[in-house]
Amino acid sequence: MPTINQLVESIPNRFKPEKSKDLETIINFDIKGFEKGIFNVKIENENCFVIYGFSENAKCNLKLSEKNYILLETGKLKPQTAVLTGKLKVSNINEMLKFSKCFGRYKETKPDEQKIMYRPEKNGPLKGVKIVDLTRLVPGPLATMYLAQMGADVIKVEDEDFPDYIRDYPPDFNGQSAYYQVLNKSKRSLTINMHSNEGKEILKKLVKVSDVIIEQFRPGIMDKMGFSFEELKKINPKIIYISLTGYGQTGNYSNTAGHDLNFIATSGILNLIRDETNKPIIPNFQIGDIAGGSYMLITAVTTALYQREKNKQAQKIDVSMLDSILPLMSLSVAEHVANNLPETGAAKTELSGKLANYNIYQCADNKWIALAALEPKFWNIFCDIVQKPNWKEWILPEISEKNNLKNHLEELFKSKDSEYWVILTENTDSCVSPVNSYDDIFNNTHIKQRESIITDLKTGLKTFSFPIKFSESTTNNIWEAPNLGEDNEQILSEIDL
Repeated sequence: MPTINQLVESIPNRFKPEKSKDLETIINFDIKGFEKGIFNVKIENENCFVIYGFSENAKCNLKLSEKNYILLETGKLKPQTAVLTGKLKVSNINEMLKFSKCFGRYKETKPDEQKIMYRPEKNGPLKGVKIVDLTRLVPGPLATMYLAQMGADVIKVEDEDFPDYIRDYPPDFNGQSAYYQVLNKSKRSLTINMHSNEGKEILKKLVKVSDVIIEQFRPGIMDKMGFSFEELKKINPKIIYISLTGYGQTGNYSNTAGHDLNFIATSGILNLIRDETNKPIIPNFQIGDIAGGSYMLITAVTTALYQREKNKQAQKIDVSMLDSILPLMSLSVAEHVANNLPETGAAKTELSGKLANYNIYQCADNKWIALAALEPKFWNIFCDIVQKPNWKEWILPEISEKNNLKNHLEELFKSKDSEYWVILTENTDSCVSPVNSYDDIFNNTHIKQRESIITDLKTGLKTFSFPIKFSESTTNNIWEAPNLGEDNEQILSEIDL
């Protein structure tokens, strides 16, 4: 562990002038326990200076303990966590963000401890496919993890100083972001300085021996860095170049920043998810990122690989998360056009609460049961099981009792605990299911039999296995998410560097 003096003295060496264009600032560091007291870092004319003493002209003041400063600089404490927990107090976050981009992380070199990571040989339908993964956060990494589990050699490439942001996102699990761990298994990690000539050369050599490159930057960023489709196609005439963005490479929104909430709002999906007060509800899962990003990205990769087998040509693919989630509204849009359905989620559709036989009901133990006996044959079976044969006709449009059926079902399910209804209807075609909790999912016999959930034997962290089963190949290519740059030596040796 370095001393605080070593860290402060290393600041000018970690400074990146190319990142400081048009930035002039002074940042005060007030570190409790530091024997030399307060110091400030000044950036001016693409130069960096460390000056001891307090500066009245500082644009931002930082306060933290000596211990937390060391943990931050060595990557043991995540900046977001430090700010949110009060371990780091920042007077001007915007100024701090501009400042921090100008510095690399502190690296303690220990040549004697370097080692090559040897990964087990992969099998599966994508064995032999090499993918350069420049994606970050959720949509791209989840897709590339599943591609890796199908046998592809996925190399997660990150800027050595500004890696995937999700590495710093809480909650931590065994000293590393739980989010990062569940999205990045089965990959190899390579770190480069993507703005340096050396880093650019490494990436180009990697593309030359790869099948697919996937990037998740805003339109035009890769072009500015010298990695446009046209440039990379010259290096590898058969490269599949995929760009994943929120709004696509064209259109008015193409350069607009956005997250999952923005995509489902813009698509109209959020308008259909409302509470009893008619307020839109934010789902507790990522619809745009996963349904629109991850799954569509897997489709794009596998389809492009198939096409390339036929035409042997490079191809650029534009995947928009907004475009990809719009079809989720296919039935509701059809009903809106056909029946002039109101545009808010308060108006129930046939499959969102309007039908009594396709609904959710609370039980005596306050747990919930989903009843989806949509077709008459399933509804008839349900009515026989609960000994209500006279209800069979009540789902027909012309029956007067149809409007009262939901009240009858509410009384019925409320009369017993959820376990009673599960046992009563199991192994029948009544379309009755419990609304499961996390623990219910983890302990579900069927889910265990399908091996749908993977529990890391070392950490206990749970992730989901690749959901598609292949009869002639395995997708059990699983290892822990790699540490930053863990596979550098091995990967660089493979591309003759």
